[in-house]
Amino acid sequence: MCSTCFVAHRERRVTRVRRPAPRPGLHRLRKHFDVSRVTSAQFVFFLFVVSRDPRLCSRSSRGVLNLLGVHRGRKSKVTMDEEGGVSTGDEAPPTYCVTRPAFNEHRLQDELLHRRQRVETSIKHRLAQRLRCTSQRARGVAVRLLPILSWLPSYPLRSFLFHDVMSGLSTGVVQLPQGLAYAMLAAVPAVYGLYSSFYPVLLYTFFGTSRHISVGTFAVMSLMIGGVVVREAPDSMFPIPAANGSNVSTVDLGARDAQRVQVAVALTTLVGLIQLLLGALRLGFVAIYLTEPLVRGFTTAAAIQVCVSQLKYLFGVRTPRYSGVLATVYTLVAVVQDLGSTNVATVTMGVACIMFLYGMKQLNERCKARLPLPLPGEIIVVIVATATSYGMGLADRYQVDVVGVIPKGLLPPALPQFHLFPKIATDAFAIAIVGFSMAISMAKTFALKHGYSVDGNQELLALGLCNFVSSFFQTFAISCSMSRSLVQESTGGKTQIAGLLASLLVLLVIVAIGFLFEALPQTVLAAVIMVNLLGMFKQILDIPLLWRRSRLELGIWLVSFVASLLLGLDYGLLMAMAFAILTVIYRTQSPSSGVLGQVPGTGLYYDVDLYEGLEEYSGIKIFQSNSSVYFANCDLYVTSLREKSQGEPTTKQSFQDQDRDQDQKTEAEKDLSDPSGPPSATEGWVSSRPAGGRDVHTLILDWSPVNFVDTVGAKAITSMIKEFAAKDVRVFIAGCNRPLLSQLETLQFFSGVVTPDILFPTVHDAVLYSQHQEACASQSQPIAITNGSS
Repeated sequence: MCSTCFVAHRERRVTRVRRPAPRPGLHRLRKHFDVSRVTSAQFVFFLFVVSRDPRLCSRSSRGVLNLLGVHRGRKSKVTMDEEGGVSTGDEAPPTYCVTRPAFNEHRLQDELLHRRQRVETSIKHRLAQRLRCTSQRARGVAVRLLPILSWLPSYPLRSFLFHDVMSGLSTGVVQLPQGLAYAMLAAVPAVYGLYSSFYPVLLYTFFGTSRHISVGTFAVMSLMIGGVVVREAPDSMFPIPAANGSNVSTVDLGARDAQRVQVAVALTTLVGLIQLLLGALRLGFVAIYLTEPLVRGFTTAAAIQVCVSQLKYLFGVRTPRYSGVLATVYTLVAVVQDLGSTNVATVTMGVACIMFLYGMKQLNERCKARLPLPLPGEIIVVIVATATSYGMGLADRYQVDVVGVIPKGLLPPALPQFHLFPKIATDAFAIAIVGFSMAISMAKTFALKHGYSVDGNQELLALGLCNFVSSFFQTFAISCSMSRSLVQESTGGKTQIAGLLASLLVLLVIVAIGFLFEALPQTVLAAVIMVNLLGMFKQILDIPLLWRRSRLELGIWLVSFVASLLLGLDYGLLMAMAFAILTVIYRTQSPSSGVLGQVPGTGLYYDVDLYEGLEEYSGIKIFQSNSSVYFANCDLYVTSLREKSQGEPTTKQSFQDQDRDQDQKTEAEKDLSDPSGPPSATEGWVSSRPAGGRDVHTLILDWSPVNFVDTVGAKAITSMIKEFAAKDVRVFIAGCNRPLLSQLETLQFFSGVVTPDILFPTVHDAVLYSQHQEACASQSQPIAITNGSS
């Protein structure tokens, strides 16, 4: 009796069923394999074949095994998949065997590759095609410029509206105190922070492609704006002479604030123009030069600067505001020197607010799964602190600095002061790039999480419009706020309808109840700012992580952090970008290089210094450098090539098994007897004939990592090829991609001894051709491949 394994679909398990005694043919099969190892599909196929030809049972059982695809001695495990099918647990990996001639570039182009014929069109025709207006194209342009048209017509009210409303309200109550607080960073009156929290958010709803980021005031941007504003409108420009004739003068705060607002507005207009220009020129890729370590180091330094700048509000001391190089150091020294005049009521309220806000953030973080919405700690603090300040008269009785007058309603549009543009152009460019980089990084993060795409160029246009148009209504430059974006996304926001509702909540405060916040202490706003920067301080933990992963990226992080902290955010950003570019140059000037050897039995080649068991071939050196060849590293490339090409390989000759040596010898003799035929490129066959007395007769350059070659690099490679040719050493180039080949043709690389015949599609092709050519030369039968013929 024998047993046969099949799938019982009703019981969804593998069962064994007793069968009658097998026929003699099947009995003989059991000597070679266990029937329980055969899948149900194989067994059904076997029964079908046997039923058609009973004589099959008396044939060689090995033939039946081959027919079934089951090999003797192979262990397998029959398992049940989720759909009730049977699968084996150790299926063999897919294999391939390709037999073809060994191609060089001429043969490849003549026999296999045929360029597409491109129809040349005139400039007039192309312009006509570009400017041709159809309803479909007009619709596409409208959707591209107004992304809201792509999702608003199909907006699902029932499933999205509730989430957007709750998210908008949650974001709005956070945006109110942050708008007031970040206006202090920008060195303008608090009400302008509310303006900057309304107009840009409203515009981004229509022009932005991200559905989850919250645009508006941002701490880093506000600090950068404040540095420019204080530099262009310092306190010393607005003195009020003392009435009694003494040398002590005071500052005209009204005139100073008015001029600072004009500087901030002009800066915002220029930022918007720069972003619009970059978006129109499709230069959204400029943000890639702000790498993640650079941005994280920059924002960490900015967080420290922000906290230091808020210390005077937290302690209630009156110190001047510094900008430029070492501004953070000067500010910290001034605050420490003036600690003796600390306002006790101010510091008490500030510390209490910090402790309360920190506790609320920890509670929201730990109870995220239980709370339907995060607890609005900022708005609670603002309301309670304002009521306390108004009820106790903190401003009059304890000299606590408060927000002051908040005008009711919106301001009419006005033109900026254009004569300020030349003084602030460099700062505007830095702020434009930083603002876009922050927004696009957060937008891509949320887009990847929620399965949609964002357009970098459209984001540039959207931010440019937000800044440019809003600047006529007395706002300062905005970007994406990380803390508010996380609130908007975590509270269930689905689209920018949430941002629109948040802006309407800010509008309500501006036109109706803004006066209620006039008694809000400035120390409370300082506490709000400091607590919201805790996430940026956690980025210091990047240092040990980058130390283990990439020392170069750690260097970028540290340079960005130190330069931004000591030199200011503008100069620090420029220095960090310059250092990041230098690291790229360093990587190309110090590439890894090595000699490649073949994995036995394959056409794969790897570095012999990294892996054991690789085989080199007598007289052939395969060189690879992990870099492009251009003016900065071409000399290093040639020098490294000369060093690596010296000496004999440590492991030589064939990789074939002993049982196929005789077949290889016969095939080699046939090929050598017919020099007109090209060598076969079947992976595995390589002639084992040694080089004719020379150490190295062929150099193969693996150019698969090479992306481009400039004129200097092409000349260096040409000179090197001629130098080796004078020493009777051939140089082949393998793995050259098609765009690089076009560059070489444009550079007129192929001339004289350098012809397309030295190019091969793979390293294996070059090895086979070199071995075949050298073997034929040893029998005085040289071969040559020209224009595809051997």
